[in-house]
Amino acid sequence: MADTGLSPDGAGSPDEGRYGERVFRPDQGGEGDRIDLGALTYDDTSMARLRTLGAGPGWTCLEVGAGTGTVARRLLEEAGVAEVLAVDRDVRFLAAHPVTGLSVLQADVTADDFTPGTFRLVHARFVLMHLPSPRRTVAGLSRLLAPGGVLVVSDAVDLTTASAPDTPYTRAMRAMWQGLRDSIGTDVTRVPRHPELLREAGLESVAAEIHVPPLQPGSPISRFWADTWERAREAMVGTGLVDDGQLDEAVRYLDSPGCTGLSAGMLTAWGWKPVPEGS
Repeated sequence: MADTGLSPDGAGSPDEGRYGERVFRPDQGGEGDRIDLGALTYDDTSMARLRTLGAGPGWTCLEVGAGTGTVARRLLEEAGVAEVLAVDRDVRFLAAHPVTGLSVLQADVTADDFTPGTFRLVHARFVLMHLPSPRRTVAGLSRLLAPGGVLVVSDAVDLTTASAPDTPYTRAMRAMWQGLRDSIGTDVTRVPRHPELLREAGLESVAAEIHVPPLQPGSPISRFWADTWERAREAMVGTGLVDDGQLDEAVRYLDSPGCTGLSAGMLTAWGWKPVPEGS
């Protein structure tokens, strides 16, 4: 990938754009629908992990980068948690679907003054990969855990690296990852380090898993990538790895029975805040 001025910790240059500004703007028509396609793909996996970790009655939860609020609402309605604070830099999609127990906060979780309280569960999905300093953000989120609370972070793992077959799909995905890194600083190469970041933040019993949804014609994940490519088209073509014609070919390939690609995996890592001795 091109050099974008990212340090090993992911500290980006000050003139980089951000998610939701140069690409994936909330005010762009259909952006909520695109987010919901991702939710249809990953929510069941996320909820299964959160339930296995114990999320349930009595828990207070912080949902970071909550998007359209699908996980926040399912924590309330299915897991029966006591309350969820859903945070995003733009809350228009959250505000459109209020439910009992759900509070909405428009805020930047990377800001020094982000101190909304303490929680039994802090969950951030597809957030850290877009931020300039995942290490600093993980440390900050860990401080929001009550003793015995759990931090759960999920991000994309690229499976279209140089060793993958060269197809219209893999060429488009490689252009997407580079284009997003160049334009808004998204860097999925750092995601396998997430478990180590949790350990560095002082969390215990750290573990991780990966889920890879199948690419099938017409599936939510296939539609998600087609929509994502369209919204990131300028950044993708700007890499020189694909042109408009090749990107259109990739969309057709994605919806064909001959598509054999692997979608990006979702790596989920979690760790627990220690309970002080004698508590």
